[in-house]
This record gives sequence, C-alpha cells and structure tokens, in this order.
Amino acid sequence: MAAAMALQVVAAGGVVLGPGRWRAAALRPARAVASDAAAKVGEEEGKVRLGGSDVAVSKLGIGAWSWGDTTYWNDSQWDDRRLKEAKAAFDTSIDNGMTFFDTAEVYGTALMGAINSESLLGGFIKERQQKEQIDVAVATKFAALPWRFGRGSVLSALKKSLDRLSLPSVELYQLHWPGLWGNEGYLDGLADAYEQGLVKAVGVSNYNEKRLRDAHARLKKRGVPLASNQVNYSLIYRTPEENGVKAACDELGITLIAYSPIAQGVLSGKYTPENPPTGPRANTYTPEFLTKLQPLMNRIKEIGASYGKNPTQVSLNWLTCQGNVVPIPGAKSAGQAQEFAGALGWSLTGEEVEELRSLAREIKGIKMPIEES
Repeated sequence: MAAAMALQVVAAGGVVLGPGRWRAAALRPARAVASDAAAKVGEEEGKVRLGGSDVAVSKLGIGAWSWGDTTYWNDSQWDDRRLKEAKAAFDTSIDNGMTFFDTAEVYGTALMGAINSESLLGGFIKERQQKEQIDVAVATKFAALPWRFGRGSVLSALKKSLDRLSLPSVELYQLHWPGLWGNEGYLDGLADAYEQGLVKAVGVSNYNEKRLRDAHARLKKRGVPLASNQVNYSLIYRTPEENGVKAACDELGITLIAYSPIAQGVLSGKYTPENPPTGPRANTYTPEFLTKLQPLMNRIKEIGASYGKNPTQVSLNWLTCQGNVVPIPGAKSAGQAQEFAGALGWSLTGEEVEELRSLAREIKGIKMPIEES
C-alpha cells in the first residue's frame, strides 16, 4: 500500500500550480496553545471542535479515499458510473449535515487509470456552490516520502493540493504518516502553512504516542495547536486505546479522527464466512476471521434492532460514544452516506458500549501498513 501511495503522489505532483490560486488573504499570527486539557473537544451547533484549533466540523465526517481510486477500491476500475455515485455520496452527505471531508494527495493517480481524489472533491464542492452556499470543511494530507526534505516540501505539496481542490485554503492539513527522516522539518512546514493562512488547523496521522507528544510540543513552541491525529480505530481495532494514543489525545486536547471506523465494511454485517469481501480485503478478512466475528455481529444486530439501527450505524455510534473522536467512514454512494447519517442523533448506553467492547476483545484487529506501533 505504501508503494502504491508513493507512485500516486508522483502523479499528483505533476499538476501545474495556477498563479495565485493558493495565495492566502492574510498571514495568520501564531496564537497561544492551551497548556492543559482546556483545548479538549467542544461542541457547538451540532459540530465538534478539532482540538485547540478554531475549526469546528460535523460529528461524523466522510473519507474520500475511494473517490477516483483503482488500486484498492472499485475493483480496479473508475468510470462515469462510479463518478456519479461519488458525487451523489457527496451531495447526500451535505444534505444530512456531514460536511467534513477527508482526502489526500496520494488518493488516486492517472498512472493507474484513476482520478485524484482532491480534484474530484474540489469539483464536487464547486458544482454544489454554484447552486447554493454550503459550509464545507476540507482536510487533506502531505505524503512524507523519502525524497521530500524540509519544511519547504510541505508548503510546495500543500499549494499543489490547494490547486487541485481549487481552494485558497483548507480547514485541516495533516502529515499522512511519519517520515523515515526529516519529521521536525515537516512539522515546521505545517506551522509555516498555518502562519501563512493556507490552513486553518494542522494535524498528523498514524502517529504513535511518543511521536504525538513530540509533535504537540514542537508545534506548541510556535504557538500552533496540534488539532488532530488520524488513526485506524474501530470496535474491532482498538489499538489507540491500548497503545496510549487515545489517552494522549484526551490529555493534550487533540481530536482523534478515526479512519476505517467500520473496518473497511466488515462491521456493516454484509460479509459472512460464506460471503467474504473480494479484492485486497479478501486476504485480510478471511472466512476464518469472519467466523470469529459472528458472535459480536449477532449482538450488534440485536442492540441495533432495539434502536431501529443497523450494524454500521451501531458501530459508528460506538465510536462517537468514546468522546473526542470523529469517525470518517468512506462513502462510495448516496445510499452509504444516508446510512452513515443514521449513526447521529442517538446514543448507545454506557452498558451497551462496554458490552460490545468486551465481546470485541476476542477479535484481533488488522493493522494498516503505514501505522506505527
């Protein structure tokens, strides 16, 4: 997967930067960063504040990894039908108040017959804005590739992302994964982008506890709050609870953004030992794994029935019940986006949350290649 991402970013980097497209209206002075838990997540008007930043996003976001992708999703194909479905997913998300979208420069590449996810998202926003004014929060990511050095590489990549998105700035810019070297320079680049007004908040992704604390401390010296850490987190992959990442996020006032919150569709209940997923996921979520999962899935369905909710909605709600967590499930269609919206506006009881956690302890989650221990 990391190799595919590296190939994708080469293609992404070939976009010609439009003159002045990314220029910020004004430089942003660094502001004081909360020194304690005062920066914890706050809620206003149904939204969640990202850490100690000024950015508030919907309680449930939408991941755009699959939009344009041909290497992991969409059965290695991208066509007009899938494009229309992705656009419908975007519109349905907006209609249901899910206005936070997460993409990355490495999602989608023409070299593999795909379209860059940032370009698609930017087009969707522009088309919708022509019909009505919408309040959208966009997050994208910098790929920490071995041949990228120093803070300047972060600013250069960001400006190309803004060009593809056709936006003057984004709400959140994240380091996609820790680099093999040069991470202090990357963090300095995030702070530079914040001070120049190109981003409204900065975050990291796939950072373990030590790296997270180090990043928080370095940015704090610049007066820049570390708003988020995006990690793999779901009912059946609770590593952030076990390795100190969730606790550190809560302590430092950093929002945990949860990718793969329904375990790449496995917690939707549509896969069984007799009907496993196809494609790359087939090697991970095998019939043996799905057999072990069935007792948990049966209880999820029972609990969901008492609320009139399905397994996907129960699994997403379980995450929101953890506090300081914003799940970003990937929506490939209007139907999926509508389904995700059903995870909002209600809550599992504390007893149900703990019962599901207890049942899930029998399941060993699957680690993504770019995660740190």
